[in-house]
Parts: sequence; structure tokens; C-alpha cells
Amino acid sequence: MYIRSIIKSVASANLAAIVAVGLVLGASSAAIADDEDRRVRILNNTSVAMMEFYASSIASKTWEEDILGQDVLVPGDDVVIDIDDGSNACRYDFKAVFLDGDEVTDEDVDVCEVGEYEFTEE
Repeated sequence: MYIRSIIKSVASANLAAIVAVGLVLGASSAAIADDEDRRVRILNNTSVAMMEFYASSIASKTWEEDILGQDVLVPGDDVVIDIDDGSNACRYDFKAVFLDGDEVTDEDVDVCEVGEYEFTEE
């Protein structure tokens, strides 16, 4: 009976060690696979409110959903957006739609390298 208890304890300890090593390796692999920061501060340095903002991976053939949703980015204001769609992509196309109907697009923005992106009237 005592030997069976010892064997059971050793088996449980080995299983716990195996699970712990697996968790550490899994977490390390995920961190190695992608530890890029895709947060970008979008600045509206125009005189017109930004009504919509889109960021779609360059691999996408269509624009994703409007990131601002019901929000509006008024002139002089900014917002930090985490542009991470789960694809591990770094290169995105941007599109902003303004209250006056103007649309501004920029292609192939590296969101893993760019911390701020400014819309101006120049």
C-alpha cells in the first residue's frame, strides 16, 4: 500500500512537471512567433472631423470594418489603435473618411515600426 502511494506521488509529480514544461515552451513559442507592437496613435491634424478609419492588411482585397465605429476623431484629436487582426501581419493599408467627403488612403504602412500616423491637409 505504501509503495503504491509513493508511485502515485511520483507519477503525479512527473505529470505536473511535463505540463509545466509544455506551458513554458508554448508561451515561449508564441512570444517568439510574434512579439510586435501594432499600436499606432492616429492623429487628425486637419480642420475636418474624421468620420471613419480603416486598416486592412495589404493581403486583403477589401477594407475591414470601420475602426472608429460610432466615434469621431475631431480636428486636433488622436486615438491609439491596436491594429492587430491576429494574422501577425505588419503591413497595412490605411483609409480615412472625413466629414467633408474627402477620403485619404495610404498603402503599405508598417504598423510594427510606426508608432504614430498623422493626417494633415498638406
